[in-house]
Amino acid sequence: MLCGIGKNMDAKYKRVLLKVSGEAISKDGHGIDPDGLAKVAAEVKELLAMGVQVGIVVGGGNFWRGRSSEKMDRAVADQIGMLATCMNGLALKDAFSQAGIPAELMAAFEVTQMCRAFSVEDARRYLSEGKVVIFTGGTGHPFFSTDTGAALRAIEIQADVILLAKNVDAVYDSDPAKNPDAKKYSKITHSEVLEKDLKVMDSTAASLCRDNGMKIHVFGLKEPNAIIRACSGEEIGTIVY
Repeated sequence: MLCGIGKNMDAKYKRVLLKVSGEAISKDGHGIDPDGLAKVAAEVKELLAMGVQVGIVVGGGNFWRGRSSEKMDRAVADQIGMLATCMNGLALKDAFSQAGIPAELMAAFEVTQMCRAFSVEDARRYLSEGKVVIFTGGTGHPFFSTDTGAALRAIEIQADVILLAKNVDAVYDSDPAKNPDAKKYSKITHSEVLEKDLKVMDSTAASLCRDNGMKIHVFGLKEPNAIIRACSGEEIGTIVY
């Protein structure tokens, strides 16, 4: 449980883009878990107390992941996935509302009865006003992942870093679940990530970050107060630069 931790810590970053997977707010990878939502809301509230401006890109894997069959058109499958991120965004916004956190929900495509249409100018203004901005719908186009959506939004809102919480606690040279001798990186360049095919993000997202100098801080989702610790500059996980 968080107890005002953020108020006693200095933030390393002024504006961040937090990538939240659908699994992070789900129950065993499916549906929506109120406890998972509450945990994200509590840590985001602490970030705001530290004076950090927070944008969030949320995935949709707890509702939809890939094609249900090889016969389904890839574009249609990706559109279903984009709608799944909107459901998660609505759930996050409601959790923030319950926690007293001002938030705006923006979508990359038109669902105007439930989400605001994305614009760079509005997103930056909301962040400057101290509101959390939740970005849904990925890039708004099929064939692009929510990783690419996170990279794009981070660059557009001029974030200092992408905070990437994953099931693994850092970047390794191989899968640590399969290889007990896997090497853990504390820092690594974007070019090395791409050359070694380390799967931090998909290659499109990783290239976009490299080409625009967007730093990524990768850390374990299950680490206690991980988001706050990463934002305060604690050396957990891996920095990709």
